[in-house]
This record gives sequence, structure tokens and C-alpha cells, in this order.
Amino acid sequence: MKRKEVLRTGYKIAGVLLVLYALVVGMTITLPDLKPLMQSSRNIFFHVPMWFATITLMSISLYHSVRLLRLLDPDLDAAEYPLISDVKAEEAARIGVIFNGLGLLTGIVWSRVAWAEDRPGNEFSTWWAWDPIQVCALIALLIYLAYFLLRSSFAEPVQRARISAVYNIFAFAALIPLYFIIPRMFEGLHPTAGKGSFIFDRSQISNEFRIILYPGMIGFILISVWIYELRSRLGLLRLRLEDRQALNYFNRQSNL
Repeated sequence: MKRKEVLRTGYKIAGVLLVLYALVVGMTITLPDLKPLMQSSRNIFFHVPMWFATITLMSISLYHSVRLLRLLDPDLDAAEYPLISDVKAEEAARIGVIFNGLGLLTGIVWSRVAWAEDRPGNEFSTWWAWDPIQVCALIALLIYLAYFLLRSSFAEPVQRARISAVYNIFAFAALIPLYFIIPRMFEGLHPTAGKGSFIFDRSQISNEFRIILYPGMIGFILISVWIYELRSRLGLLRLRLEDRQALNYFNRQSNL
């Protein structure tokens, strides 16, 4: 087996094992109460990795959008078919949106338990507290959903790819203040509000959580990359089919 094949298989196995380790051990091992979250703090093994997977996938999407614009540069000789990068950027953003949504959903459920346990479940504020971090996460999700809406507005592939790539660059730039700057500027119910992430601060989280959280984060990232690769393969097959259909149509029109 070639080295690349070993690496491709190895990271998938590692991702599955690390996620299983985080989920099984995280739900069964005895852990100290992480105040004020108490035992609901076990959700940290699900909720936090979603955001790291999201950032990883959006970074991959950004890379392929920048690469697409370089490949479309008329002054450069394209090393590959430019629309391949467009497919990869789209699929990375698509999976990133899913993980963003999962992170937002697990956060909503967690906030219900941690912040509104005594409130009736039929009240909107029970599930959505308008916390700055919640709002920023929702805005980020809407920005990337608009990316797919923009793509659907163009029929010509190259035009769609170029405009989508430019938008994608600005969308990723918006993640930086939404994820890392604005949440530190406002006080809120979220434990990271006004002071940044606590998961790397030894004074905020004990080693019992670290030995589960960190491997779980790596595992979720590897799983998200695996899903992205599978989706990219499907997208590239769809691209080849569309190109073949377009070529056949052109040949038929030429023979008329």
C-alpha cells in the first residue's frame, strides 16, 4: 500500500477512534462539576469540537476559493481545471455550514439546561437568550447560507465560480470578528463572554476534561475532513457529468 493511501486510511481510523473515545468516555467517566454548568458540562465534548471543525472546513473552502481566482487569472497558465477548486470550495463550505448548525443546536440545548432550567419550555427566551455569542454564531450561519443562495443565482459556471469565490473570501473574513473579537467585547451568559475561550485556560478547566476534549476535537476535525472528501468526490463526478453533457450537446448542435 502506498504512503498516501496509508495516510488517507489512517486519519479516517484515527478520527473514528478519537470521536468514539470522546463520546463513550466523556459520558461514562466520573467528572467534577464545572460550575456553573455542573454535569451538563459534558456537552463540551460535543459542542466545542463542532466549532473547530467549522473553522477547519471554512479555511479549506477559503483556500480553494483563493486558488480558483488564481487559476482564472488570464496572466497565469492554469495547472488544473479551475472549476475543480470551485467544487471543493463549495463542498467544504457546505459541510462547514452543517457543523456550524450542529454547534448552534447543541449550544441552544445546552443553554436551555444551564441558563433557563426553571423556565417553561414554551417560551422563546428559554431556548434563545440573545447572548452575543449565540447571535454571532447565527449571523455566521446566515452569511454562509447566503453564499449558497448566491451560487444558485448564476447559471454560467465560470461566472458563478468567480463571484462565489470573492464572496467566500469576505464571508471567511467575517468569521474572525464574529468568532474571536465581538464575543470578547460584550458581557453575556456564555462562559467565554467578555474574556475569550476557556478551554485552553488551566484555571478554568481541569485535566479530567482536557484528556477527553482535546482528542475529541481532533477526532471531529478528522471526521469532518473525511465527510468533505466524500462530498468533493461526488461533486467532481457531477462536474464531469455536466461537462460531458455540455460537450455532447455542443457536438449535436455542430452536426445540425
